[in-house]
Formats: sequence, structure tokens, C-alpha cells
Amino acid sequence: MKKILIISPNFPPINAADMHRVRQSLAYFPEMGWEATVVAVKPEFVEMSQDPLLLETLPEEASIIRISAFNTRYTRKIGLGNLGYRSLWFYLKAGNQLIRKNRYDLIYFSTTAFPVMILGRYWKWKFGIPFIIDMQDPWRNDFYLDKPKNERPPKFLLAYTMDKIMEALTMRKVNGIVSVSPGYPKTLMERYVNIKAEMCTTIPFGGAARDFEILESAGVTNPLFERDGKHINFAYIGRGGHDMNLAVSGIFASLKLGLDNDPANFSKVRMFFVGTSYAADGLGQKTIAPVADKYGVGDHVVEMTDRLPYFSALKVIKDADILIIPGSTDTNYTASKLYPYILALRPLIAVFNETSTVVDILGKTRAGTCVTFRNEDPIDEIAQRIFPVMKEFLRKLPFEPVTNWTEFEPYSAREATRKQVDFFDKILKP
Repeated sequence: MKKILIISPNFPPINAADMHRVRQSLAYFPEMGWEATVVAVKPEFVEMSQDPLLLETLPEEASIIRISAFNTRYTRKIGLGNLGYRSLWFYLKAGNQLIRKNRYDLIYFSTTAFPVMILGRYWKWKFGIPFIIDMQDPWRNDFYLDKPKNERPPKFLLAYTMDKIMEALTMRKVNGIVSVSPGYPKTLMERYVNIKAEMCTTIPFGGAARDFEILESAGVTNPLFERDGKHINFAYIGRGGHDMNLAVSGIFASLKLGLDNDPANFSKVRMFFVGTSYAADGLGQKTIAPVADKYGVGDHVVEMTDRLPYFSALKVIKDADILIIPGSTDTNYTASKLYPYILALRPLIAVFNETSTVVDILGKTRAGTCVTFRNEDPIDEIAQRIFPVMKEFLRKLPFEPVTNWTEFEPYSAREATRKQVDFFDKILKP
């Protein structure tokens, strides 16, 4: 059996988006010929919410090593909060010890705590072990370079400079790249001549039906709303950001059209946008509610920047009358939360750039309706596309999508794991 060392700083019980690929794959790795060891940061050193139920999704026999990180109580005094930097020294030390003790065939970085990825270059040099990087988001992100200062993340220029340097050092030695979007490898191939198409593969996150089985038996409550018949509850669980302004504006302009032209139905609408910031609880900046206020629908929109526990979030989407997912003007963006939305069996409206993989997936599975846009489209035109879809959904409620589960199977957690191990084997071939 081959051995793989997986670097995943955010890991259950931490409630983070970037750990789901590894979390879902651990149960299937052994049957596919791989013995995995996960190295994660101890929860007390991670500034993210926790959901203890996530631990129940891990196989009992899973090998998970927990390491420390520098405490933000001290590092924030010098302006350092990034978990990747805070855990880098501890990963170096733990990784050296583990690699000396266990001869691993492959090292796999699956995280958005990007600075730890530079260790792949070091371990390859020191121990001769190839490494693969899972690109779930851009590391060096050029998207904000031409944006005004108020639309950029905090400390953008410093962070961008460091990301640019560290990405280059790492990518010039990488052996393989797994990505959630075909656009990320394309960008990296343009930047680094050593990265070839055969070194890259696109594997979206899988859908884990097991999570919904746990949800049903766990007695999880919905912290946001009750299904009282007085309201029609739309829900979105996921990040916000200025790159979603176009889609969100179209959604709210469409809601305004409905309130003006069909108040009997649209006046019942409440839209919940939850977990819209990556910041620690209580520190997030709202990016959705201000857009709702701009279009005069603020009374119908609730934004919570804090993340819900994972299973509470599943309960919210399971209880929603309609699910709605805004997309990004970043054409490489794909929504990793799409598969839980499909498995929730709720009516689904997605508003995405026409090049997004979400368009193709929803088209094949028929699990929802995708309204597409181009980045240069006027907001009024996007709203005019969304409005009839929203109106039709309200008219048909309650209903369940007629999903093509045969088409969905390639997007299951098991098949996503199979694609990963096939890629691992390909990278290891001499």
C-alpha cells in the first residue's frame, strides 16, 4: 500500500471550507490502495468556529497528527494572523520527523493556508519525495490588482508580495496540481514554464450523502428561521466579497422587481446570507447587506458574517424554501458548496458567470436553474433574467428538483477520491 502525507491545517472539528476534500476522502483511500496520514493544526490555535459533529464523519482508523502554531495572542501584536505563517515552523519540525520515520511516496497539500506549501519544495529537496498541491483558491491572486483600495482585502499589497514570491518558489518545483477549477492550472501554466498540462487535473469537491444521514440523526436545530408558512426563506451559506457584487446586485434588483410588480408573493421573501466573511467571529465586514440596501430590499435580507457550524449550515439549507448561490466575476471561481446544495433536495437558483463549471454541472444534473451572466452585462439585464426564474419558483412551491442522480454520481465523494488516487498514481509513474 502506498503512503501519502497530507498537509491540511484546518481540520475537524474546525469548520473550514478547505478541509472537506480530505475529510471526505479519508474513508476511501485505503480501499483504493493508499494509507494516509493527515497533519493538522490543533483546534485551539485556529481562529475559526468548530463543529464537533464533523469528527463523526472521520473514519475511526484515520491517522491524524495534531501540531501547534504560534498563538495569535502574541502574533497579532506584530500584525500576523495567517495560520499558514503561524504553523510553518511546526509543520517543518513535525514533517521532518514523520518523513524520517515513515517513507512516504507522496506529499499532498490540501489547504488555503498557502504559506505551508513552500515546504513541499524543501521536503522534495531534502528527502526526494514528490508533492502535489490542491489549488482550491488562487494563492497569488491578481484579481484585486486593478481594484480600488476599499474593495481590496486588508494588507493586500504586503500579502500579495509575499504570496507572489512564495508561490513562485513552490510552483517551480511542484510535481502535480489538483484544482477545483480548470482556470487555476491554466493561470499557473502561463506563469511557470515547468508546469505542463499533464501535471494538472481538475477535481471538484465531492458530495457526501453521509453528511445528511448524520444530520437526520443528530437533532441539529436551525438557528435562523422556522418554516412557519408566513415567509418564503431563501438561503445562501458561503463567502461574500466584492467580486460577487454583480451577481448579488442582479439578485436584489430582481427581488425589487418582484416587490414592485408581484407584491403578494415577493413580500413574503426573506433572504439569508450566512458565513460571508473569512474573518474571526465578530470581526467580519458585511459585503451583501450594503448591496441590498442600495436596491431598497434591505428589509428582506439578513447577512451574518460569522460562520455557522457545518451541520447547522446543512440544516439551514435543508429547511430553506429556495437556495440561491451568487457567483463571482472571477471566471475561475467555482462554488465548492454546490454539492451539499444539490444533496439538500431543495429548489436551487444559481447566478454565475457563463464560463463557470457550475453551469455545466447544473445542466447535466438538472438539480437547479443557473442564470448566467458576462462580466460586462448591465445589472438590469441580469435582473431581467433572474426575475422570471424567481417568480416561477415562488409559483411552484413547494417542490423538489427532479435531479438526475446518474449524472451526479461522478461528483460523489467516492468518485472524487478515485480521481485523486488515479492522479497520484499518474504523478508517481517514472
